[in-house]
Amino acid sequence: MERELALEIVRVTELGALASASWIGRGDKDAADDAATTAIRSMFDSVSIDGTVVIGEGEMDDAPMLYIGEKVGNKRGPLVDVAVDPLEGTEVVAAGLQNAQSVIAIADKGSLLHAPDIYMEKLACGPELVGKLSLEDPVEITLTKAAHHLGKSLSEMTVMVLDRERHAGLINSLRQAGVRIKLLSHGDVAGAIAAALPESGVDLYLGSGGAPEGVLAAAALKCLGGEMQGQLLPQGPFELQRCMRMGIANPTRVLYMDDMVGTGDVIFAATGVTSGEFLNGVRFIGKDRAETHSVIMRAQSRTIRYIRSIHFLPGKEIPQGTAGKKVASL
Repeated sequence: MERELALEIVRVTELGALASASWIGRGDKDAADDAATTAIRSMFDSVSIDGTVVIGEGEMDDAPMLYIGEKVGNKRGPLVDVAVDPLEGTEVVAAGLQNAQSVIAIADKGSLLHAPDIYMEKLACGPELVGKLSLEDPVEITLTKAAHHLGKSLSEMTVMVLDRERHAGLINSLRQAGVRIKLLSHGDVAGAIAAALPESGVDLYLGSGGAPEGVLAAAALKCLGGEMQGQLLPQGPFELQRCMRMGIANPTRVLYMDDMVGTGDVIFAATGVTSGEFLNGVRFIGKDRAETHSVIMRAQSRTIRYIRSIHFLPGKEIPQGTAGKKVASL
């Protein structure tokens, strides 16, 4: 994949963020998601790829746009897999909270895991801990190993966890071990990425979240030199069958980076919708401008670019989805 493709991809996430930003705090998560999805799908038409969506809004039967298997791009570029979350944090945008973003990852065709929309147990870490931890270890062992390799005491370590009821036992174990805990209200992808960003102060990301978000986070962590391990958590026969239908023969085995994002190049792009762990949200300036903050990363070069853009809105077509007429045009 050519490096210029990274700039094309970030233009797509910018449009998704701008479209959904008009729904911040309006209490309508479906309209926000629809706006982001419509905008991203329209923008993909100009991107120089021959892409297939492997992680999207759902399967063809229940997702009219950006469904799994949908073809995207102008067909004048490389064959790639596409993982896209037009709006990670639909409820976040509806409530005007933090850590919503528009996210895309692309990789060579056949590289990205076709992850079903079920829970995944996750362990994410930065470069210093790559290959040194195991998701199969008890959390106490994981913490001891991580502290040793980082040259820290347990009391100096910080672990990020999604603040959910299902994590009560994990949080209790972390507190008993004496580590610092940083609870994350929303933003599963951003939380996992934080573990590989030195400026975040986060050493590990633990707990369960969406499997599609796990693959997107793994793409970013590959670009950062970090690591993600995951284990799907199918609940009942329906979810097991869904895993099988998506080509996952052994749904409960531990998945490593190569399983989730392959061994080739990966490009990851995200644009903040509401401000969060490492990206600022969309900020409207006067009546005709908006500021976006994005990150672009590429695994091959390990380059990380942060882009602050000022958009002149009258000169930009921003599709608003089926609910777009409910709000003033951007």
